[in-house]
Amino acid sequence: MICSTRNDLGGSAVALALGISIALAATGQGRSAEPGLAQHPKVADAIRLYDLWAGEQLAYHGVPGVAIGIVHGGELVWARGYGVADLATGEPVTPRTLFRIGSVTKLFTATAILQLRDAGKLRLDDPVARHLPWFQIESPFPDAPAITIEHLLTHTSGLPREGAFPYWTTHEFPTPAALRAALPTQSAIHPPGETYKYSNLGMALLGEVVTAVAGEPWAAYVQRHILAPLGMTASSAAPDAELIGRLARQHRRKQPDGGRGSLDYYETDAIAPAAAVVSTIEDLARFAALHLSAGPAGPPAGGAQIVAGPTLAEMHRARFVLPSWTSGRGLGFAVSRRDGRTLVAHGGWIGGHRADLVLDPTRRLAVVTLTNADDASPALFGRKALDVVGGAIAVATAPPPAPAPGPDPSWRAYLGRYTDPWDWESEVLILDGALTLYDHGYPPDDDPDSAIIRLTPTGAPHTFKMSDGETVRFELDERGEVVRLWRRYEYLTPIRP
Repeated sequence: MICSTRNDLGGSAVALALGISIALAATGQGRSAEPGLAQHPKVADAIRLYDLWAGEQLAYHGVPGVAIGIVHGGELVWARGYGVADLATGEPVTPRTLFRIGSVTKLFTATAILQLRDAGKLRLDDPVARHLPWFQIESPFPDAPAITIEHLLTHTSGLPREGAFPYWTTHEFPTPAALRAALPTQSAIHPPGETYKYSNLGMALLGEVVTAVAGEPWAAYVQRHILAPLGMTASSAAPDAELIGRLARQHRRKQPDGGRGSLDYYETDAIAPAAAVVSTIEDLARFAALHLSAGPAGPPAGGAQIVAGPTLAEMHRARFVLPSWTSGRGLGFAVSRRDGRTLVAHGGWIGGHRADLVLDPTRRLAVVTLTNADDASPALFGRKALDVVGGAIAVATAPPPAPAPGPDPSWRAYLGRYTDPWDWESEVLILDGALTLYDHGYPPDDDPDSAIIRLTPTGAPHTFKMSDGETVRFELDERGEVVRLWRRYEYLTPIRP
């Protein structure tokens, strides 16, 4: 039995709803949580530009509704709803509209695993079978290592994408007991650690690990240890009938006649740790703020620091890099390079709702996007918001450049060429007001910048720090002339004219 229905939302209803959508896109439905920054001239101009663009996108593609929020540091700077939550009623989308977030749920499961790791209750290199003794699956790779928790977090376990049930066709999902009983009938696709293969089955197993290690069901753990401490009061990992009734309508893809069907809500049962969370823009902004606190942003506003900053940064680092070297997998997150920056993200899609969460850690920015149609692209709206509005926020919040100090006159004593006993030479000079070490290469580097090391004074006499954190120290004689340049534990001597 397929638990979905096709509603008679034909041409006239869609035209009416689309008109509502365009009007709302022009005005927006939402609020700013940091009005001063949202009203900064650069940011306000960017928001106006984004509004125009978003309105065009909704009108052209006939997307029912989009909700979007931008977080800077620990604050929700700007949030807005476009279009309608339900084509049949015309109810507007707002930042408080409730959506299913699909696979963005996996980030909550990954966060739970890292909490338990930090509490000393598991290790990432633990074999899954250490915590789930019943875990058993066929493997055609006799020499393969055991599948570990880290393999599941990075989608490098080699497991099949799904359990042995047609649940995405029928929308009837197995119980945890049924999923467990079917595991021995399945076979690994790749040896663990060899390649990336996305697996909802693997994430479901991580939810079972949370249950086994924490001693409480996955959904209860997520509620008590993540959602509640962060103040995500509108969200749930096990939504009840009241919350389900508040969800935005789940619209199917647009048909050639312009009409759309809709989908009924369905439980995901054993696959819940990969797909079950429902949330809003305002709540997900709190979760995004937590993950931005891996850097200098500090704790999220209004929420607890439920995971230490270094652990969050660990989750965002690529643990497995794809052959393209432009993307890979962190602990739960996808990691990619875009326009010279590293982005950390996850998308989600379930039953007529689609979601996207993207972090730009170096600029302390995050964008959360939620949509209510199978053919909507939240990543399109989110990445454009990151570029247009996020870029303006980054400019508006950047500290003014400090006037560059001139070179210290005492540095003149250090200038010149140095060598080690094996004829490798380096030059000390002043570039752009900074004391600089230039390493001669044999053969020379194609890019001169790659040979430059800026030296930063440490405050100790004649001692500087290199970009890798280690030191350079000039040893002077009684006449104030350099006799040795100490670099880490090696030294060079001056080449006298």
